This record gives sequence, C-alpha cells and structure tokens, in this order.
Amino acid sequence: MSYSSHVNDLLKRLGAAEGDLLNIKSEGREHNGTLMPHHEFSHPDVVVLKLKSGYNVGIKITPSSEVSVVRKGEAREKKPRPQAGGKGKKEVAVLGTGGTIASYVDYRTGAVHPALAAGDLVAAVPEIADICDVKAEVLFSIFSENMSVDRWQALAGAVADRINAGAEGCIIPHGTDTLGYTSAALSFMLEDLTRPVVLVGAQRSSDRPSSDAYTNLLSAARFIVDSDAAEVVALMHDSPSDLSAAVHRGTRVRKMHTSRRDAFRSINSRPLARVDFEGGIVPISPYRKKSSGKVAARTEMETNVALLQFYPGMSPSLFEGVLSKSRGAVFAGSGLGHVSSDMVKAIAKAVKGGTAVVMTSQCLSGRVNLNVYDTGRDLISAGAIPGEDMLPETAYVKLMWVLGQTNDGKKVRELMCSDLRGEISDRRELDE
Repeated sequence: MSYSSHVNDLLKRLGAAEGDLLNIKSEGREHNGTLMPHHEFSHPDVVVLKLKSGYNVGIKITPSSEVSVVRKGEAREKKPRPQAGGKGKKEVAVLGTGGTIASYVDYRTGAVHPALAAGDLVAAVPEIADICDVKAEVLFSIFSENMSVDRWQALAGAVADRINAGAEGCIIPHGTDTLGYTSAALSFMLEDLTRPVVLVGAQRSSDRPSSDAYTNLLSAARFIVDSDAAEVVALMHDSPSDLSAAVHRGTRVRKMHTSRRDAFRSINSRPLARVDFEGGIVPISPYRKKSSGKVAARTEMETNVALLQFYPGMSPSLFEGVLSKSRGAVFAGSGLGHVSSDMVKAIAKAVKGGTAVVMTSQCLSGRVNLNVYDTGRDLISAGAIPGEDMLPETAYVKLMWVLGQTNDGKKVRELMCSDLRGEISDRRELDE
C-alpha cells in the first residue's frame, strides 16, 4: 500500500525524501524525526519518523497538518565494504548465523536493504572500518530457534580457527531467542580462550526505525578492539534508549523480555562491562583477560539430555521414560530446587539407571540449596546433583558438554559442581 495522493503530493511539493529530518505538527502534537520508508502494511495517510530516542512514531497527515523539511539527509549510495580495510587495523572476524539482526536500513537515507551476506551486514555500519579491519562470512542463515548442537560445534570450530589465525576477536550476529544457549555452548567448548567472542543480536530488525542492530554491532567491534577481555559474551542494549550496551558473560545471560531492546540481563551476576555508544568502555566485574597461546575447540557434546520444568501435579509415569532413556536431565525445580515426592522417586530410579540429574531453580535468581527441606535432602539421597546458581539452560548446555567429555559418573558430578566458565559463583551479588 503506497501513500495516499494528498500525502504523496505534499512530500513531493516539499522535496522530502527518506532520510530527511522533518518537523510535523498534527492534531495538537509536534514531532521532529527522520522520514523512514513507507511499508506496504502502513496506512496511506501515515508517515513514519525515527525520533532522536531511536524509536519510531507514525503520524497521520490530515489537511490541517503542518509539515516542513528541517534538514536534508545525506544521500549516498551504500556499497559493501571490502572484507578487510587494509589500513593496518586489528582484524575482527564476523561469523553470520542469521536472526533479526541480518537486515539493515541506511540511517542517512532511510533506504532498507536485506543483508544477504555478512559483508552486507557489516556495510550497514560504515564506521566499523574506523575501528577494525573486518573479515566477514556467513556460516549459516537460520532463525535462532533452529540452532542445533552441530551448528554450535561448527561455530566453535570456526571461532577457534579465526582467533588462532590472528583475529583480535569474533562478532557473531545471532537471533535473540536462543542467543543465551549458544553463548553458553561456546563458553564451554572454547578452552583457553585468548580473545573475546561477542554474540550480538537485535530486538528490532534494521528495517525498523527503532532498530538496535547498528549500535550493537558497532559497540561489539569497539569492545573487541578496545577492551582487554577474552571471554564469550553477549552484548545488547541495557536501556530502551540509544545510550549504552551491557556486556554479559556468556554463561550468565538470559533474555527476559520478548521485545524490549534492553531484554537481556545477567542473572546472579553483574555484567562484565558497559559500552556507551560514544565509545567509552566501563569495566564492572572481573573477567578473563587477553593472552597468548592457541584456543582449543572441545566440541564433543552429548545430545541425549533433557531440560524439564517441574510443575504441581507433574506425572512420574509421564516422564520416567524420558529420564530412563536420557544420559542426563536438568530439572528447573521450584524454590530452592524441589520437585514432588513422587518425582523424587522417579529421579532416584533414573540416577540408579545411569542418568545424571541436575537440579536448578525456576526462580532463576538465587541458589539451589537441597539441605534446607526434607524434599531437598531426599533429592540428595536420590543422587541428584545441585546446580548451584546456574541458569537452567546453562546447566543443560553444560551437562551436554560434560557428558561429551567423560562417562565417569563421579567426574560428571565433579565437573557439574565446579565453576568452569563463570557459570557458578561462590557468593551472592546484589543487583544494582
């Protein structure tokens, strides 16, 4: 659906084009913003402006509306940049996986472009060439819910190869829905990591005026080049406005909102750092630092692991088959990590049969403690492994990785109770 004739004529008369800064007074309100593309699903009398805050607003143009061009946008053709800038800057590898972030809008002209290749995605952020030389490629282009163990393994291998070949770090554009799982998987798979690996996504696709793709990508590059960190992290907005991004440890991060730009949070831990969109980096928590040496990709994973959430009335008979056929299972229990008495019996039977069972809490914040109530003590007697303060999904990915490394039950318990990549803390930190 295109603009109505009177809106189209008005914009032509003003010489207004996508990317221009407009002032619109309509129905008692005044807005200043960048004129954005008119989509097929937009109302023919509505124009969309990108506000200074980064959000978009749709404004219905009526005969009484006053519209003026405040400033013309800088019209320029966006061309994909070379894989490397050739300026002697540090090289950053961009490994595309797909997701909402894999599309872009030219913020100067308002033109929308699909990012069909990693080079196109990077071309959406021309300023990145002032920070680093980029070597970009697409490993796969999928919705994040289609991420799988074999893709984690391919990704870990590619990251190790790029860093061992001299890259200063890796940016991984990724869909947000399962970004936390992938960041945890890479955290465990990449041993002796010497450079940062930054997973970055977008809650708003780049064909939306409120997109967070541009700032997140640019901040990821700055963090890799300008910080001394060497961990797997997730970098996303830490407020609804275009002010700064938080850098979350890969084993602690969780998506906590379906659509907000600041949807990601560090759970049971503070973020590692904050990157303001002017370029400053503020460390917040201790982290592993850059070093020399080779990165090892230990990608063996046991796929026959279940992640179950306890609920009142959970039927043991329904899940006994799942438990008995799985090499491992992680329960998101109630409160301190509890299940019903009937499920305790099912867990005891599964453990006796060789299934490793780990207890976490669906409360997310706080620590599992199986020593307080009778149910917890019964779980200990049943052979359940306490998940400490790990997120259920982190414990799930970790158990897959641990079972890929060893078949020894005692070693499995030891590794699951040990802090390997910052997933377990020895003390509780209060939120800011």
